Amino acid sequence: MPTHNIYQIFEATIAVRKEGARRHIEEPGRGLMSAYRYMSKAWKRTSTSYVKELMRNNAIEWRGEPTIHRIEKPTRPDRARRLGYRAKQGYVVARVRIRKGGARKPRPTSGRRQRAMGMVKYTRAKSLKQIAEGRVARRFPNLKVLNSYWLWEDGKNAWFETILIDPNHPAVKCSL
Repeated sequence: MPTHNIYQIFEATIAVRKEGARRHIEEPGRGLMSAYRYMSKAWKRTSTSYVKELMRNNAIEWRGEPTIHRIEKPTRPDRARRLGYRAKQGYVVARVRIRKGGARKPRPTSGRRQRAMGMVKYTRAKSLKQIAEGRVARRFPNLKVLNSYWLWEDGKNAWFETILIDPNHPAVKCSL
């Protein structure tokens, strides 16, 4: 795959996010490709594309935000649209930070101390994505979780974006 200027692809991505219109970039040998296609290709190989540098800088800001943070527009518009997001009223996107690693159980406080207390090395019964969806559903009780997708992770946290819909909103009711 030929390498393009990072800023050319990034500008096309921003144009898609701002206007919601399809922008095309020419790739030698393949003709025109939409910016959504470039975004999805870049997200498939984050280590070799512009995504790694961009998301590493974003993660620094996200660590200072609340665990569940409502955002205006999705960070990955190509993925969000594939999962059902539409840029209209009644659709909400929330970014969720989940702690990675194994589950832990509280230490026994009464009774005898077992030799193996069974506090650590528990495998979670649910995936981090399911945990994120559940937390968002509790935070926004009037909205329904439509879908969610992986966004980024570092050594300690994983971030997911969850798409929520308001089932009582007229714009959503007429499209269902």
